[in-house]
Amino acid sequence: MAKDANYAAYKWRLARILAQYVLGLCIVLGILAWAEQNGVSRQWLGPFFLFATVMVYAAIGIHGRTTDPEEYYVAGRRIPPFFNGMASAADWMSAASFISLAGGLYLQGFSGSPTQPGGLAYVLGWTGGFCLVALLVAPYLRALGLYTVPDYFQLRFGGRWPRLIAALAAILCSFTYVVAQIYGIGLIASRLTGVQFEIGILLGLGGVLLCSFLGGMRAITWTQVAQYVILLLAFLIPVSWLAYKQVGNPLAPLVYGEQLRKIEQFERELIDSPAERQVRDEFLRRAGEYRAWLADIDVSLRRERDKAQQRIRQLKAADADSSRIVAAYRELAALPKDAASARELWTRAMHESLERAKPLGGLPPHGKPFAGDPDGTPAEQDAFNASRANFLALIFTLMVGTVGLPHLLTRFYTTPSVAETRYSVAWALFFIGLLYLSVPALAALVKYEVMQGLVGSSFEQLPPWIVQWARVDPSLISITDVNGDGRLQYGEIRLGADIIMLATPEIGGLPYVVSGLVAAGGLAAALSTADGLLLTISNAMVRDIYSHDIGQHITPERRVILSKFALLAVALVAALAASLKPAEILPLVSASFSLAAAGLVPAMVLGIFWDRTSRAGAVCGMLAGLAVTVYYMMANAAWLRALFKLTPDPSLWFGILPVSGGVFGVVLGVSVTVAASLLVPDMQRGDAPAQPVRP
Repeated sequence: MAKDANYAAYKWRLARILAQYVLGLCIVLGILAWAEQNGVSRQWLGPFFLFATVMVYAAIGIHGRTTDPEEYYVAGRRIPPFFNGMASAADWMSAASFISLAGGLYLQGFSGSPTQPGGLAYVLGWTGGFCLVALLVAPYLRALGLYTVPDYFQLRFGGRWPRLIAALAAILCSFTYVVAQIYGIGLIASRLTGVQFEIGILLGLGGVLLCSFLGGMRAITWTQVAQYVILLLAFLIPVSWLAYKQVGNPLAPLVYGEQLRKIEQFERELIDSPAERQVRDEFLRRAGEYRAWLADIDVSLRRERDKAQQRIRQLKAADADSSRIVAAYRELAALPKDAASARELWTRAMHESLERAKPLGGLPPHGKPFAGDPDGTPAEQDAFNASRANFLALIFTLMVGTVGLPHLLTRFYTTPSVAETRYSVAWALFFIGLLYLSVPALAALVKYEVMQGLVGSSFEQLPPWIVQWARVDPSLISITDVNGDGRLQYGEIRLGADIIMLATPEIGGLPYVVSGLVAAGGLAAALSTADGLLLTISNAMVRDIYSHDIGQHITPERRVILSKFALLAVALVAALAASLKPAEILPLVSASFSLAAAGLVPAMVLGIFWDRTSRAGAVCGMLAGLAVTVYYMMANAAWLRALFKLTPDPSLWFGILPVSGGVFGVVLGVSVTVAASLLVPDMQRGDAPAQPVRP
């Protein structure tokens, strides 16, 4: 009875602290809005948002520092469901969800094209995945009293190899995921402070390390609660503001259907516009030019170099302005260095030009159910079937991948009981739903704002945010007067998925305080997920590999210390990988879901529900699932195909895109696990033992 009273008092104290934090945050936002209206420079407001929020997270991390293994690994198993649900939502609302998901819907529409699975698949897949977590995994793992996901494989199957393969799979999928988060941190930090992208990565990385390095799961949990509040406000304020501005009602999820009808009308007008046709014709001409160059690469490369050098000589002879001469030198330097790089560059440029020569700049109509036409020509029917298959395949991959994400499952080890784990998952789904219901609305509202307010503008009067974001990363936004009429056409705009959410306040003409808040929300989303991922990787390296196979006799306290230094090393390697800008955030995160789905889920779920699952079955299933998924994604990676001088067109199985490669891994993993378990059964069958594994 006394224990229940103490727990109730503990929850009440946490609720009071949370209310004070939310009130204080609202007061600070009000003060900043007042300061902006009274002339405070944006150059001060942007860095303030970055450093103030990072310092709040760092203060929580320092306050929650610990070397106690129970606190470091699972926060003492005393996190109430409401707060654990909020922390899980923050852990889940990564840079992909906060920064890129609205961009995916903006660029791909609801269900995409033959080459894009469709933005709505991410919303459905990730939300449905949490339902599977609640039904299939979370309560069962919590009942075992474990600390990491590889602990389950050690406990259920015994032996070295199930644990070792599970740890390596956890490292692989988590590292891919964390690179995407650090990439998002670099985008935001560089935009807020004006520093280079690589320096922005290091600034944000300091906040990650202060939160996770000192206190492990204990510090991360309370940091993620604070981060969720910021990212919730940062998402709902701009989307509500845009909805009120456009239709007079701030309840965006309920009213954005009206804007969808207007977008459909805009799309019909843009398809028939003569100016847009000129843009499409120019891109088609460029595609033909690149195709001609590719017919004889050596001759074409030599000719283009001669033309560039001739232009420089002419400018110098005419005593032209130095800026024009410098630009000519840059054009010469930008030419490919050899035939191999020319083939890769010009092939990519040709495909891009062909794509942008299509109506709407290659973007699918926003509200169209699927690409192609089921009643059209054979090519249109193939496009329809491919679009529908990829839509369903991505939903399946994301749902199953959610079940296997190690950093997410670890969150449900922190609750006091199995019953509260179920409540925790329900709260997490509620907190995620608050944002996910608004994501399609945000994409539609921003697209309407671009079509209605930006298209048709004079190039001389374009808003300054376009140049500022292009300076951060040219791949985020590209605007060129293709047809030379001095007016911006829809086909002349090229936006990256990672800019839509971050630039929403500037696109909608909202106060800069809202821009700073959105950036702080994106930073919170990336930091919260990066914290959990780095902790998962370091624990897998030290606790699940080193402590079992090399340093069996080290004390739990030394394991915690080693985990902290492993976390630091992994963070630096991930920062280096992110600085290379390997891909946009959404594809990177989707790849990690495919790896988690194929490598961990078949053996994990079968091990819970089928007592005949054997050690040999688990090992063979995990290896088979991982192998086929990694092969499929790597074999269809554009950079790898260019490296080995393969054809640029991917070699797809059943038309499934590489982003959903986990489909094949899951099917093969389940089949191999079942077959190997029947062929090589364990000597003793039975459920996993009830005794928990201690650190």
